[in-house]
Amino acid sequence: MVHSVATLLTRNLHEVFGEDDPERRRAAIDEIFTEDAVFYEPEGVHHGREAIDRVAGAIRTAQPGLRYSPLRPPEEMHGLAGRIQWVAAHSREAPAHAGTDVILVRDGRISAIYLFFDPVPA
Repeated sequence: MVHSVATLLTRNLHEVFGEDDPERRRAAIDEIFTEDAVFYEPEGVHHGREAIDRVAGAIRTAQPGLRYSPLRPPEEMHGLAGRIQWVAAHSREAPAHAGTDVILVRDGRISAIYLFFDPVPA
């Protein structure tokens, strides 16, 4: 299935890194990431769907109930790349984290994702 860049960005935010259920998270990863996808983040580089699933699961385990909210609509570039800026918070609390996800897309799936942490908005 081919997805728009905006859809991929939004689904990754909510259905991968925002999903507490491991089975639903893995199903989303299998659908929206290429098999050889790479996740680049400040702590390291993670190759493949299995590694992305492990990282997302570790984040959910460490911070259950954390919800991601886009700060503005996703931005697309020529159907090949995009970014989304977000904040993460527990219900009714001030944001604990903020960041920008940048993705590269191949054949309608995420082939690379880059996570940049941003200052938390005041």
